[in-house]
Amino acid sequence: MDVRHLELLRELAERGSVTAVAQATYRTPSAVSQQLKTAQREFGAELVEPSGRGLRLTEAGRVLAEGGATVATAVEQARARWDAFRGEPTGTVAVAALPSAATFLFPEVLRELADTAITLRCSDVDLAEVEFADLAADHDIVVAHSLTSVRPAGAEGLAVAPLAREPLDIAMAADHPLASRTSVSPGDLVDCAWIGVPEGYPFDTVLRMIAQVTGRELRVVQRLVDNRLIEALVASGDQVAVLPRFTTPAAAPDGGALVLRELTGLPSARHVSAVLRPDKAERLAVQRVLRSFERVGAEVERRFRHRA
Repeated sequence: MDVRHLELLRELAERGSVTAVAQATYRTPSAVSQQLKTAQREFGAELVEPSGRGLRLTEAGRVLAEGGATVATAVEQARARWDAFRGEPTGTVAVAALPSAATFLFPEVLRELADTAITLRCSDVDLAEVEFADLAADHDIVVAHSLTSVRPAGAEGLAVAPLAREPLDIAMAADHPLASRTSVSPGDLVDCAWIGVPEGYPFDTVLRMIAQVTGRELRVVQRLVDNRLIEALVASGDQVAVLPRFTTPAAAPDGGALVLRELTGLPSARHVSAVLRPDKAERLAVQRVLRSFERVGAEVERRFRHRA
């Protein structure tokens, strides 16, 4: 049994198409297709079948793809034991994180790892919640978020570790009519103009919950991704927005004053979690980085709880 064929089937199971596998493994689609044919001859069974314009795994292919995941985990377990024998985790750990969580996690984690033999390769990505899990195929750790669960949507079958629970507040200019209050309710916000995020992003869940409990459709005048841009627009206008408590500054990028007010009556907080493939979770270097993320996340959460 050629374990490379098992890995190929696993890649197809996780990435969904021959083209995606080819791009990830630096091969041509025709080379991947040829290797799939070779694997079918080796195992004596149909492992893939047509699906639209592409291919999908048959039941036999899915069984072997699961075997590929088991082999990958065993290899990483052996590597972890070797690192433990040598006495120190080493290597590069690739991390992808949403920018607003990376802002309060990365600086301290990088400082903690500065004197180790681990190199952290960081990427910032801002995606819809369900898309973060796909990044686990190409990164050792993915820092994602969800308003509904510690496990983000789409992360089934992946290892998940909670890092922090961050309140989501309502941001407004310091001279906004609601700024004089210490907190705001859904009913206070139905007549406001909103700057939202694209549909499918976790923060949009808060707007949908407000609309649901009040029975009113909210007036969303802009949908933007970058928090710094949202902060600048909110501070200089009369719109409100949902922003994370840990990293939203009191002054917007344009110098305008910005305030955050707690939203009452609704569960308005997000779970920031680390998502990773089970085999990658076995690496000692990955475990060391994950412990650092957990410690820093817990410390930031305690710090803001104390301020409150």
